[in-house]
Amino acid sequence: MGLKSILLRHQETVPCTVEINNTFEALGAHLRFDGGVIVHPGDEVIVDGAPVEVPYGHCEEFRRQATITRASQIERWWTRQTGDLEFMELCEFSFSERATL
Repeated sequence: MGLKSILLRHQETVPCTVEINNTFEALGAHLRFDGGVIVHPGDEVIVDGAPVEVPYGHCEEFRRQATITRASQIERWWTRQTGDLEFMELCEFSFSERATL
């Protein structure tokens, strides 16, 4: 592990497949990288290419390039240390009585 990997970020471009579902059963998007590329804590991914629209009731796949900005070792360590705290900010808890009609 060199000093560069401890302090600096680097970028790589990889091919990927974007699968978009817009149906009654499923609404979402999934990204699969070619060649077994793995994204680690703190890494950022940007999918290159024009925006797409999938009409309701359809599922489509698109081939794209993705730019992965790899986190430095310090950023990766910090993300692992603080990730659980940030996740809890996303949670919403509600304790209320059940509504009666």
